[in-house]
Amino acid sequence: MIEAVIFDMDGVLIDSEPLWREAEKEIFKKVGIELTTKMCIETAGLPIREVVRHWYSLYPWDGITIGEIAEEVDQKVTRLIIEKGEPLPGVYNVIDFLNQKGVPKGLASSSSPAIISAVLEKLGLEKEFLAVNSAVHEEYGKPHPAVFISAAKQLGKKPERCLAVEDSVNGLIAAKAAKMKTVAVPESGETENPKYCIADLKLESLEQFSQEHWKMLNSPPPNQVAKKSG
Repeated sequence: MIEAVIFDMDGVLIDSEPLWREAEKEIFKKVGIELTTKMCIETAGLPIREVVRHWYSLYPWDGITIGEIAEEVDQKVTRLIIEKGEPLPGVYNVIDFLNQKGVPKGLASSSSPAIISAVLEKLGLEKEFLAVNSAVHEEYGKPHPAVFISAAKQLGKKPERCLAVEDSVNGLIAAKAAKMKTVAVPESGETENPKYCIADLKLESLEQFSQEHWKMLNSPPPNQVAKKSG
């Protein structure tokens, strides 16, 4: 039985992945790296410091630190969210659905606390999550499961009793490693990526989420049913 739902934020609650790409492309130009959209998608879901370390390992630069680049990207993304951030379709419906069922909600994001605050304020969701956890407070970010495990702990729930909602492969790996059931909502163009097959449910949009999906996610695996009946 699912006792709590833990949401990723970027690309799940808010249409911020294009904003991250815009910021990353602009800031990385300062160190001579021309990021493409495909390159940005490769690192989606990772904490920004991990993103910067990744590109530094491939294309090292001089004169500006990894931390300074990460901070510039964070600041740019925050400004873009305030200027033009929009909720993704179905977000408020799913939140209302869970509220009606009395299911507590948590947030497990790779973004910084400042960006999380900006998003929740922009979407008017400041009071919706009983646990809000940023991966910057963990020793390891996604795809390590720590951020999800900590969010479950804050909610007072066992990870295996939680459902995670993710858009990125890295985030999905993190949630599965935490032993959570998962709903994947890939970004447009990534829906047919075979890596999303590890999700318990894949949707094109949270608008599609229904009572039938909830019932399915709360059902025990077929082998457990057979064991009980035998």
